[in-house]
Amino acid sequence: MPTLLQGLRARELQAALVFSQPGDRLDLDDDFELYPLLHDPLQLVLPEDHPCADQTHVSLEELRHDDWIGAADPRDPCDRLLSWACAQHSFEPVHTLRTDDYAVVQGFVAAGAGVALIPRLALGPPREDVAVRRLKGTPLARKISVAVLRTTAARSIRELVEALTERARLIQRRWSDADADAGLA
Repeated sequence: MPTLLQGLRARELQAALVFSQPGDRLDLDDDFELYPLLHDPLQLVLPEDHPCADQTHVSLEELRHDDWIGAADPRDPCDRLLSWACAQHSFEPVHTLRTDDYAVVQGFVAAGAGVALIPRLALGPPREDVAVRRLKGTPLARKISVAVLRTTAARSIRELVEALTERARLIQRRWSDADADAGLA
């Protein structure tokens, strides 16, 4: 169980940023309120010379025989979401390397060690020797929210939620503008 969720449940924290995938439950009781901030789509990262690198959208089916770079913990929500999506195409992704450092993931992909899914927010500026593409079909995404203990009356927590909400709006607007500029909107 992630440390932040443990801290929330133990009432050691009054607020925390949390993320989940469709179908995931955060298992927070009614003492907490969730403020949705952002849907963070998972981006496919391929070596620049990958056969699918010239496509705008790639089907998971086309990646059936590729090796995958995954999170250090195989129970990572993004890895579980990938496994679920691949199961819809009757295969299980084979993870050959695992790390929680997204810059290292891009390095492994650039070296040809496999392909990866990276949350858009964590992608940062992609390396020039990788291709970042979208998956065909329903976008895979994590939902980012801030969880707040309902009994928290601190003005600073309300201000934090407002600031995070505004920042999330700016990020979403920047993504929409970038997608429109790239012809993906």
